[in-house]
Amino acid sequence: MNLDIETTVRVLFLILLFAGGGILFSAIRAFREANRLRFFLKKREILSRAWRLIFFAVITISGAFLINRFAEPVTYQVFEPSPTVTLTPTITQTYTVTLSPTASLTPTETITPEFTSTPIMPVVISEDFTSIVTPNPEARFSPIEFARRLNGNFQPINPSDRFDQPNATMFGSFSYENMSVGAQWTALWFRDGELLTYETIEWNGASGGYGYADLTLPAEEWGPGIYEVQIFVGEIWETSGSFEVFGEPPTATPTLTSTASPLPTETPVPTETPLSTNTAVPTETARPTLTPTLTNTAEINTATLAPTSTDIPTSTATITLTATITLTPQPTRRSTFFR
Repeated sequence: MNLDIETTVRVLFLILLFAGGGILFSAIRAFREANRLRFFLKKREILSRAWRLIFFAVITISGAFLINRFAEPVTYQVFEPSPTVTLTPTITQTYTVTLSPTASLTPTETITPEFTSTPIMPVVISEDFTSIVTPNPEARFSPIEFARRLNGNFQPINPSDRFDQPNATMFGSFSYENMSVGAQWTALWFRDGELLTYETIEWNGASGGYGYADLTLPAEEWGPGIYEVQIFVGEIWETSGSFEVFGEPPTATPTLTSTASPLPTETPVPTETPLSTNTAVPTETARPTLTPTLTNTAEINTATLAPTSTDIPTSTATITLTATITLTPQPTRRSTFFR
């Protein structure tokens, strides 16, 4: 059996440690035995033996620790380490020969899809930032887990990265630390690389704990594809996560909502305007013919005129005309023309 120096030192340390412990145990038994004896000389002899055992136990335990601490370095100064032991790493240098993959770094040129590149905050979104608090560069976020429901501690219930239709709301749960209150944080949601929606607000949570981001869409807009959420603090990307949705979304069925249209109000029929009553037009009164008489006063009997229309109220007009005619004799005209 071949033992190296290190193993030998460890074995000696353990042997001396157990030996010291055994001697110490014997000394304790001797003290107990001396306490039970009544004979002075016998008791003194046993106590003397117990103290000797204590001395040897201290020496043995101290020697064990000294050997464990200094024996190996001192031995290496006397006996140089075998070069065959140190040459074993040269055997692993064969990996340097297999560094040929470094020559085949052509795959670095095929990483052009940039799926592993660090996400960048769009300038259009960063222009809407309202926070004036500088984000803590030591802020850290855990990987995101997705689920349809969370418990009271924002932990996902039945997390997965594959979901079937239908969907309504998806939660992305994460843990965080070293966040600054009031710093701007943003969650960007993508489907197959196309931005669906985003949320950017000032951080109002604690400096560490659990949080989540959620995506809510109508059922008919949860199309199949790969969904991704990217978390930013300020303009610094912190973490991302993705999940896949399978199946076609349900077709939106229009809901017929009956709106009560007001009944047409009855247009009041215009009341029949009473015809205006015919205003009695006074009929033209026939002028009485004046008959000259020889008397100075001529009386004309009153004439009673009654309208013949039966539709208009009758009116009786009494006209009394008194005519006085004075006859003046005219002289006889004679011709004064002489031929």
